Amino acid sequence: MDKRIYLCLAHMSGEEQKFIKEAFDTNWVVPLGPNVNGFEADLERFIGEDRRVVALSAGTAALHLALLACKVGQGDEVIVQSFTFCASSHPITYLGASPVFVDSELDTWNMDPVLLEIAIKDRIVQTGRKPKAIIPVALYGMPYDCERIMEIANRYDIPVIEDAAEGFGSKFDGRMLSTYGKYGVLSFNGNKMITTSGGGALTCTNDEDKREIMFYATQARESYPYYQHEKIGYNYRMSNICAGIGRGQMFVATDHIAHHKHIQSLYRELFKDVDGIALHENPSSRYDSNFWLCTIILDPKLQVKGEKDAYKNTIQGAVGGAAGVTHVTSILHTDCEPNLNVEAMRRMLDIANVESRPLWKPMHKQPVYKTAISYTNGVSESLFKRGLCLPSGPYVSDDDVKYIVEQIKESIG
Repeated sequence: MDKRIYLCLAHMSGEEQKFIKEAFDTNWVVPLGPNVNGFEADLERFIGEDRRVVALSAGTAALHLALLACKVGQGDEVIVQSFTFCASSHPITYLGASPVFVDSELDTWNMDPVLLEIAIKDRIVQTGRKPKAIIPVALYGMPYDCERIMEIANRYDIPVIEDAAEGFGSKFDGRMLSTYGKYGVLSFNGNKMITTSGGGALTCTNDEDKREIMFYATQARESYPYYQHEKIGYNYRMSNICAGIGRGQMFVATDHIAHHKHIQSLYRELFKDVDGIALHENPSSRYDSNFWLCTIILDPKLQVKGEKDAYKNTIQGAVGGAAGVTHVTSILHTDCEPNLNVEAMRRMLDIANVESRPLWKPMHKQPVYKTAISYTNGVSESLFKRGLCLPSGPYVSDDDVKYIVEQIKESIG
């Protein structure tokens, strides 16, 4: 191949330039303006269910503000899915609260409702207080069991903050994710279903909640002819330039989702006769994943070429880590890592110019959370050890998918 096949990069349309040019021509190059308002309106129409939307600088910022709106503070506990990216849990610690990690169910890979209720009951017994919020995550775009999670949350009167950062356009029972809970979090990072280069949004149920979120997102300023601050605020509003990109992306949002589903269907067809590899699929017709990333599970017994060299050398930089700075390590192994055949497969694909990545390492196995409380069943650890993410973005063609599967087949030996 004379090109690199990347995991997932949002595809830009021609509409973005028009909105960006308009922002410069009108001198709206600040964290507010017509594009911000227009993008929020576009998102409200797309998401539906009469939700209100606040465009923000990142999905992480949205989660932080949602927790703040749920009155999470020092000493509180928040239940969060363990099988996720760190942005789902870090904002809890920003507020001096503690994450309580809940493991996954096997069919969706998302928060296990049975364990969720066990965790709630036990935290009440142990602390005398309910957790302040529940954060389920749409892992790789797959919906969580919205019905059971919301039923449990409502029964205990605990607000739900849906982390749908990876689930833009995904549905459960025909209804968009981010519309079930009190708040919903979306991400428009450069690798998401649509992008604003960097950015996110918070969905809520009414205008009053939207105004309060916007108040905290714009440094919490009081109504005086000078800067008066009675609460701590944040500089979290999306810029008018980024929002212009988002408005253009909304013209292709439906096409992007359809393309990801098409790529999933190609993988399904090409993997159907490959022993030892299972593609993660919608558990039933109630689930409608956007398949932000297409993911596979390797049977531990599957033999992959190069297994003996899988962990021979330390990684120089992070896998897929070109977007950030990492600490150099001299340690080859951690106490929870992908199996030899998974790492060997990742290395073989990398040599073939195909970017792939392990699944998210569960948060309850991360050193930074070694003292955190967790309720586990072994599902997320098992999946992390056996799973791999494959390219699925708008730039991935049918021929790319065929090439990827050919390389995977050739690596099995």
